[in-house]
Amino acid sequence: MIELRSDAKYSLIIPTSMGIRLTPVDHQPFHCSDTFKMQATSAESNVGSVSSFLGLPVKILTAFVEASPVARFIKDDLARRHMDFEGPEFVQDNPWGVRHQINMADSGWGSRGPRVQNDRAGEVGRKLNVKDFDLDRIFGDEGAKIVHMSGLIAALSEETSQFCLEIARAAKKHNARISFDLNHRASFWVGREDELSAAFKEIASLSDILIGNEEDFQLCLDIEGPEAGGKDIGAKIDGFKEMIGRVKKEYSGATLFATTLREVETANHHHWGAIVSHGSEFVVVEPRSIGVYDRIGGGDGFVGGLLYGVLKGWDAEKATQFGWATGALAATMWTDYGQPADEDQVWSIWKGNARVQR
Repeated sequence: MIELRSDAKYSLIIPTSMGIRLTPVDHQPFHCSDTFKMQATSAESNVGSVSSFLGLPVKILTAFVEASPVARFIKDDLARRHMDFEGPEFVQDNPWGVRHQINMADSGWGSRGPRVQNDRAGEVGRKLNVKDFDLDRIFGDEGAKIVHMSGLIAALSEETSQFCLEIARAAKKHNARISFDLNHRASFWVGREDELSAAFKEIASLSDILIGNEEDFQLCLDIEGPEAGGKDIGAKIDGFKEMIGRVKKEYSGATLFATTLREVETANHHHWGAIVSHGSEFVVVEPRSIGVYDRIGGGDGFVGGLLYGVLKGWDAEKATQFGWATGALAATMWTDYGQPADEDQVWSIWKGNARVQR
């Protein structure tokens, strides 16, 4: 589907700011809970987990707090997820110094939807800078088939915006493909609209794979939104197709475009779909019913499966189906990333086969 560098050490290299997620046990709301599960997390590393659990080499570029027990927890978790990592260590200096972000997220239940609050004060990942990385070694000597980044890390701070730009330029120089999930977050953009718009447009111009919904493309790249009206699924699909036509004209270097479709019936019952465009072909998975244990990370699971399909050389239809299923898989887990046992497990989800396997 997309020609990839054959001599790269890593299938995926992913710049990100790692943190922790605290989730109440037993699907309880955060504000009235006293017992929580803790996991290491970031949207971008969530994407890489599909490939790393299925045996492909993945590397994380991030930053850590020196001698922090949270940093140790994150490193151990990345190792458990079969991921390599590297990055500078910053001294906390005093109790008000740098730290890793905290994502406070309950899972919701039934008619009560999930709630998420991010505490990113003093986040060490905001200090990411290419001066702390040997880009020629990472992207030249070692190499990546695909570099994946998202609008979350690209908009985190002025430094990370520049960091992502330099990563994209270095990746392109050394023949890596670039995947960019626009992932617009309004609170990150306040007062920085011109600066971030310019940065996002340059990253998108270097990208081979662009991911986002209609709003992401409009707010991040100033693409005119869909003309098709209505809220029914057919209108949404037609509107996205029409808008992607305009995206392709503006960003002709990209060859793969994708978004997910989600209709929420209850916190535990969703209708889940996807649209992928490759060349003149559109692959549409109309929303299908899925059970949801924890919805957070479903979109990242989809991207992870889609990129795994690209890395395996599958056609657009097969990669889309696999991405749909890895997104559905992530929604069955309390972690916000999918941990597939093998490809067969993922294909069973696609086929709707939830029977016991002995």
